[in-house]
Amino acid sequence: MQPSDPQAEKFTSQDVEIISKETVFSGFFKMVKYRFKHKLFAGGWSQEVERELFVRGHAAALLPYDAVRDQVVIIEQIRIGALEHRNPWQMEIVAGIIDTQESPEQVVRREAMEEAGIQVGQVENITSYYPSSGGCSEQLDVFVGEVDASLASGIHGLDYEGEDIRVHVVSREQAYQWVLDGTFENGASIIALQWLQLNYERLRTQWLK
Repeated sequence: MQPSDPQAEKFTSQDVEIISKETVFSGFFKMVKYRFKHKLFAGGWSQEVERELFVRGHAAALLPYDAVRDQVVIIEQIRIGALEHRNPWQMEIVAGIIDTQESPEQVVRREAMEEAGIQVGQVENITSYYPSSGGCSEQLDVFVGEVDASLASGIHGLDYEGEDIRVHVVSREQAYQWVLDGTFENGASIIALQWLQLNYERLRTQWLK
């Protein structure tokens, strides 16, 4: 196998020809059917490709971390994606869809109050990624935020959105053990807690000055 060539041509959206785009469903979410062609690594162009795209837009997530107590705030709520699987009540970090003019950081600060009843101090970006780019447009920004975990408890959520969210406060070690044993089943939570396990000492040094 030949090694990758770092000087190889990098394709962009300019190397795609969109032939047609049709909205085939529009409800709480939207489904769009694309017909397109794209450049090939070996040269030339592909045949026409037809794909349905689940449109979810941009979202943001936050891992609330108490550097003083070395604890994290986790939320639990029912999720339709897991409705017919082993356990539809999922353990997660705070998150929300960006459907206003707010920045991703503003969204996670607001969501932390709505979903866990906590205010967020300093914030650091962890990463941005596509959870399922094979068929979904969603892009997710992930943050870690400074909180006072002693203030986090109870049941939260917006009634008009049908939310029923329970708050858990656990040690960083316990949360990471839940990553290892499969308690967490969503990507953003796993990524954020793995990142925290690698960076908590630096974060505590910065935030506890």
